[in-house]
Amino acid sequence: MKGKIYISGPMTGLPRLNFPLFNRPAVRLRNMRWEVVNPVEINPDPNAEWLDCIADDLSAMKGCTAICMLPGWEASFGARIERLAAEKLKLEIFDVADLIAEMV
Repeated sequence: MKGKIYISGPMTGLPRLNFPLFNRPAVRLRNMRWEVVNPVEINPDPNAEWLDCIADDLSAMKGCTAICMLPGWEASFGARIERLAAEKLKLEIFDVADLIAEMV
């Protein structure tokens, strides 16, 4: 195992809450031997309350060693909170394109 990585990116207001964008890199990261924490798997209910979801997601970050930022994270309030939490927890911060490029 390389470590435990949390996937962060935009969801609110996007079709299907952007679940496919989270699931594709989750598969690839697992193939790269990462233990993956995917918010889609934590909160699969598209009708769940935002505050409940972000609280669950932040709690799930506790054991992570890294965070993987998906495209568009900068425009997402929740992803910006997750990024700040990752910085505070001193996690390694990766852009998804950089991580997936390692696989090629």
